[in-house]
Amino acid sequence: MVQDSRVQRILLVTGLLGAGKTTALRTLEDLGWEAIDNFPIRLLDRLLETEPGSARMEAGTPMAIGFDTRTRGFDPARTIALVKKLSQRKDLQITTLFLDCAGAELERRYNETRRRHPMSEDKPATTGIMAERELLEPLRRWADLVITTTSFTSNDLQQAIRAQFADETPAMPTLTISSFGFSRGTPPLADLVFDMRFLANPHWVDDLRPQTGKDAPVGDYIRQDPAFDEAFARIRDLLLLLVPRYQAQGKAYVHVAFGCTGGRHRSVFMAEQIASVLRDAGFSPTLLHRNLASRAADLIEGQKL
Repeated sequence: MVQDSRVQRILLVTGLLGAGKTTALRTLEDLGWEAIDNFPIRLLDRLLETEPGSARMEAGTPMAIGFDTRTRGFDPARTIALVKKLSQRKDLQITTLFLDCAGAELERRYNETRRRHPMSEDKPATTGIMAERELLEPLRRWADLVITTTSFTSNDLQQAIRAQFADETPAMPTLTISSFGFSRGTPPLADLVFDMRFLANPHWVDDLRPQTGKDAPVGDYIRQDPAFDEAFARIRDLLLLLVPRYQAQGKAYVHVAFGCTGGRHRSVFMAEQIASVLRDAGFSPTLLHRNLASRAADLIEGQKL
């Protein structure tokens, strides 16, 4: 959705404590919003006292402002009146999001985290939740959008926020395809690791040993393995399925690692081939070969694995 850069988008995020305000604000921040939490909402008009033609107004960066019953001077009636007044400005587009949740689920969350509800004092959490719900009811009725998170996981709420407030298709994750040698340890941050040690090992061919998986003779040798074609096709199809799903989930980084014993032949060849397939499919993977410069050694390769 294209937004007028002269109009400042403001999203007020409020709701019951424990219903997911922090998660919502973090997700909005990932979407490019400027997020402010625990803001004294009575000062909203001062925050928006921006000189016409300022850089911030020209950029049109959307702003998400979180507040709740803990905010100093919290008063639903005054908040509604203030927002109604500010909404008359032509340079502002103000929306209110209310996050709701069933009392039993909120009580479970408080018990799970062992946190005391701010309005319960020395009474059970349910007492504070009921008092808070009564206080917030005018805001809930008035809000433009209500999301009930009772049955939501954190990821469910993130997806709901993205679906509602993302201006465009989620950004493609930064995609890394790498090769490595198991003898030198696995990559600590890889999302998917594929073990290529089931394929015939070029290390044990004298003419191929000094070469790497980037050399054509090595690739030809690996392709001759009866298991290669089916394994390659299944891995290719799996990644073509998963990468768009990671994108839809808003995952920022995806690292796919291919390993063999020394990290010079089979893993390098597979990483090169998969990266090529992904490029042809419209992705832009970064290709890394961690152990390509490592020396070939019989001791490392051991037992022809």
